[in-house]
Amino acid sequence: MERGDWRGKGYSFFANTGCEFFPCHPGADPANFSCLFCYCPLYLLGERCGGGFRYLPGGVKDCSACLFPHLRENYGAVVARYGEILAALPKPGDKGEASHAER
Repeated sequence: MERGDWRGKGYSFFANTGCEFFPCHPGADPANFSCLFCYCPLYLLGERCGGGFRYLPGGVKDCSACLFPHLRENYGAVVARYGEILAALPKPGDKGEASHAER
């Protein structure tokens, strides 16, 4: 995806300007703020996400200062990490996880 074949394509950028929270990150440029990854797929990677985050005292990851997945030019970088995201997901049968049959 990093080749740039996604640049200028409609599927690589979406701004939900009608959302009551748009843009939801302080200091964001509304003209370059993509809502496509409203829930950041990199969140699952914890400290390896590569974004500007911090952990709150209770251990919650706070990404409110991070704009990385919301910038138009970063679509390819986010999608390129889907293999890493998939590898980080719990597998059926892992300790503490119910298998798909049990859900």
